[in-house]
Amino acid sequence: MNLRGKTALVTGGAVRIGKAVCEALAAEGCHVVIHCSRSVQAAEQLARRLRGLEVKAWVVKEAIDSESDCRSLMADALKQAGSLDILVNNAAVFHKTRLKAVTEQKLKMEFGINLFAPILLTRLFAEQAEKGAVVNLLDRRIKANDVDCLPYSLSKKALASFTEEAALALAPDITMNAVAPGPVLPPPGKGAPYLHERAGLIPLKCRITPHDIAAGVVQLLKLEGVTGQTLFMDGGQHLLGNGV
Repeated sequence: MNLRGKTALVTGGAVRIGKAVCEALAAEGCHVVIHCSRSVQAAEQLARRLRGLEVKAWVVKEAIDSESDCRSLMADALKQAGSLDILVNNAAVFHKTRLKAVTEQKLKMEFGINLFAPILLTRLFAEQAEKGAVVNLLDRRIKANDVDCLPYSLSKKALASFTEEAALALAPDITMNAVAPGPVLPPPGKGAPYLHERAGLIPLKCRITPHDIAAGVVQLLKLEGVTGQTLFMDGGQHLLGNGV
């Protein structure tokens, strides 16, 4: 796909990896709808900066905790942009929750945003797009068993399965792929040393940046003959399974 002149909706696009994805898309000449649920000021600042690249940029503020939320988000995005060619399901929540601490509420929180919202948004996107592309943001944990964050890990593994099944369901008009990052950014409020200490063994001994992840998203969007694929961007960490 030639991204110039196309329009993308990026969920969680105001900060962190989502911000880098929006910047990379705009650099390719792609118009961007920046979704946020809380980071409105950051989203507005990003939109103003992207407009300086001679692309259109809009901000949509909406929770994605329910089907009605997802419908409102898609309706608002279409109202502002007119149509969408690309959907990047980036928004996610992460909590460290072991099995003994799992509750129905915690499961609903992780699965609601990490799995149900991408599924519902993909369906809504496909209803309005004759042709297009979807990219899901996963996690290298889909190749491991992380007992420290059970609901999160399960939600991302389910999203990985959805990526493959939806690729078939959406063919031949819409491609569906995914990027699975390794350790990229420390949690909010933590610095680079925190990430370095807890990142684990990385075979390539390199640090993946948000801009690297964004470049991976862009390349998958450009590859029209590729669907149902997951691009691991973790310096080879997924090859170690649980040994990280």
